[in-house]
Amino acid sequence: MKYREQIEAWIEAHRAEMLEDIKTLCRIDSSKGKAVPAAPDAPESGMPFGEGPYKALKAAEKMIAGYGLKTTNYDNYVLTADLNDGAHELDILAHLDVVPGQEGWTVTEAFEPKVVEEEGRMYGRGTSDDKGPAVAAIYAMRAVKELGIPVTKNARLILGTDEESGSGCIAHYYKVEKEAPMTFSPDGEYPVANIEKGRLPGKFSMSWAKQRAGARILKVSGGKVANAVPPRAVAVLAGISQMVVDVLAAEISKVTGVRFETVRGGGNMVSDKDAGTDTLLTVTAIGRNAHASTPKEGINALTALLSLLAELPVEETNAGYTGHEAGAAHAVRSLCWLMPHGETDGASLGIKTDDEECGPLTLAFTQLELDQTGMKGLFDCRYPSALAPSDLVKICRQKMEKEGMRFDSEGMTVPHKVPADTVLVKELSRIYEEYTGLPGGCIAMGGSTYVHDLENGVAFGACLPGTDTRMHAPDEFVVIEELVVSAKMFAQAIADLCE
Repeated sequence: MKYREQIEAWIEAHRAEMLEDIKTLCRIDSSKGKAVPAAPDAPESGMPFGEGPYKALKAAEKMIAGYGLKTTNYDNYVLTADLNDGAHELDILAHLDVVPGQEGWTVTEAFEPKVVEEEGRMYGRGTSDDKGPAVAAIYAMRAVKELGIPVTKNARLILGTDEESGSGCIAHYYKVEKEAPMTFSPDGEYPVANIEKGRLPGKFSMSWAKQRAGARILKVSGGKVANAVPPRAVAVLAGISQMVVDVLAAEISKVTGVRFETVRGGGNMVSDKDAGTDTLLTVTAIGRNAHASTPKEGINALTALLSLLAELPVEETNAGYTGHEAGAAHAVRSLCWLMPHGETDGASLGIKTDDEECGPLTLAFTQLELDQTGMKGLFDCRYPSALAPSDLVKICRQKMEKEGMRFDSEGMTVPHKVPADTVLVKELSRIYEEYTGLPGGCIAMGGSTYVHDLENGVAFGACLPGTDTRMHAPDEFVVIEELVVSAKMFAQAIADLCE
């Protein structure tokens, strides 16, 4: 394989520098914030996804420009780096935004990246998803450029800032730019993920009359992002004995693996005016985070909390009625029936399915906000091509409307597939086999990446098979050797595909 020795030597010589650049970006909390419009006299000042993503983009811009690569800033939505002025041949799509840091970190704080030498890992939010792989791609481009490897076509690194919250950044970019003939994203798994399941962000809502007295649920809140299993959920109750709650909580904790904490009062979630003369009680459920595409790897605090609430002696707003005349108690029980704790295949919703190529459907209940007059929630479903999108939506709507809920499937995406015999897939698979000694080939992913809507886009890395980097969870990490070999493979891909 041409240039392999030079590439490996260059990356090894710059290993420590690469790790320091990863730390620089991972110290920035680039989770989505409130958008800041650009000043009329300073169009470059806008922060479309908040201050954190903007700071990460600016830091990457300074870093890349310092290495002599040409950068272009697309209104602070996307940053690109071009290797040369040749014909547009290869795009590498990565992202600089992250999910929130959240609680439960033990090795280090979320935004204080730390290398643990004896484990061969770097811990910190974004080390794996996706700042570590993004920097590996930067170093791959540096290697090709500084080694003087003769490529006549251009490789472009595209760094987005909204992948975790809807990919509005990439939509903005492709309004003005065309996709390259070949694209890969280092935001998945090895060897080559040429298939991505479809995604249904199932939004639902319900409303009811306010219940002003009696044992009742005043508030439920769980899930900060749409594509992660919630590790924490909170409920505020009125007129219910703490002893009753604690007894039930102990029983449900044994079954679910979720830890419950109960304290008197409503904290800052419910005012004394809403409580009236009733005693308030706050119940917190603590589970384990996971990416929504792999819900079995987490312990859903929200579904466990609903399991607890469904067993409490809570009164209905209008006993005997369902639909929009029912209250929080009916809503909670309905959600437990439709998406019971521990079920991740959509069976209770009637959508369980599987196919040989894509694998099984997965479903994670990821967000809920419930108050005294209604609720809004969301589940994240990743579905295989065996199930028609129209059938999936129809079944979910029928099930939820039967319980009095409104259902919305806005934002649904269909499954994505790039044929295994394309030049891109075959070349990436060959490079993977050469550098790792492992068998190449194609895999299907539940996660959706930036390439989902691109005609010839696949995910390539940056995790070797069997590595769980705790993506979207506390103590997220990257295996340093896997990241180093990824940088080498990315450089080889640029050299071979852009020759």
